[in-house]
Amino acid sequence: MELETERQDWKGLIGKGIQAAENIGLSDKTIENLTYRVGGVIADFFDPADREQRLLKELWEQGDESEKRTLASLFARMADHDTGRKGPEEAKAKK
Repeated sequence: MELETERQDWKGLIGKGIQAAENIGLSDKTIENLTYRVGGVIADFFDPADREQRLLKELWEQGDESEKRTLASLFARMADHDTGRKGPEEAKAKK
């Protein structure tokens, strides 16, 4: 239960960060770049707390730059979606 709460808190925090970045007018590309950089910091400096986090860290470590950017984009989309808002891909599809 505690790990699930921490995971939801983490996703919520990232989702709020994405909302704040959008509210101040940062572009989707800038947000993706920031997410990529944050992913690198997390992978380099934080120990995984469970199997899922270990898997994500191993995926990050094995990926090339393009794959890491894709993974970061997916993290951002997941966190953004969990805030109840439509992510950039969904918003574009509506237009």
